[in-house]
Amino acid sequence: MQKASVYDAITATIVASIESGNAAGAWKMPWHTSGITCPINAMSKKRYRGINTLALWATADREGYGSGTWATYRQWQDLDAQVRKGEKSTMVIFWKVTEKETEDDEPEKHFLARSYFVFNADQVNGYIAPEVPTLDTSERVAQAEQFFTTLGATVKHGYGMASYSPKYDEIRMPDFERFKSPAYYYGTRAHETTHWSGHDSRLHRDFSGRFGDAAYAFEELVAELGSAFLSAELGLTVEPREDHAVYIAGWLKCLKEDARAIFTASSKAQAAVDWLQERQPAA
Repeated sequence: MQKASVYDAITATIVASIESGNAAGAWKMPWHTSGITCPINAMSKKRYRGINTLALWATADREGYGSGTWATYRQWQDLDAQVRKGEKSTMVIFWKVTEKETEDDEPEKHFLARSYFVFNADQVNGYIAPEVPTLDTSERVAQAEQFFTTLGATVKHGYGMASYSPKYDEIRMPDFERFKSPAYYYGTRAHETTHWSGHDSRLHRDFSGRFGDAAYAFEELVAELGSAFLSAELGLTVEPREDHAVYIAGWLKCLKEDARAIFTASSKAQAAVDWLQERQPAA
């Protein structure tokens, strides 16, 4: 499969999921899933990251898979399980890194997307999922509070809607009691904290050069994905926000015009989550 088709195929999956979720003004994106979890590989137990997380969520949402466990056809066989006849695979990618000499004789890294294919645990016979300990609601809330408090961001409450102010470098939130549940509060805070991570003094995210007038909407997409990735790590719930509906048309336009855009958004969101996690105390 050629490089371009890898980008096109995964982008098409995500675009279709966004368009489906936006039907009848529902504003439901692939990452708006109750009880969202990080997809993991059945064999290695490693979590999928970045664009692969999003692609697998989109497929699971479309097909109604209840499991977040995936593996290749051969890996399922090695686990004494069998993919059922007629089941369709899902494309994910890995990055092949090459180095080329520049005019200054300095090595320059190039990242090439290469595809492979996986199946969900719901598509196989003979697999018994291991029991995984889970935290109850109060434990997840306490964990989220500790996570965000550790970061030291300036957070002010009492506002009518959630936002991040780059000028004052502060997160503004409605009062805790105005949210449906603590999980929704922290899911929203994860979105604004992703914005906070992009400040000039931190990750210095700036999309104005590449995306021009669409830069603000693209940053919102990064924050949405960052919130989803982080919420999955913390066991939180990400819900559709009506105030984000205005961005959906712009997101779709951007993704349809640039097949690599969703890869960039996912990569920047994953980098933000990694940066936030690196600032947590060692376990």
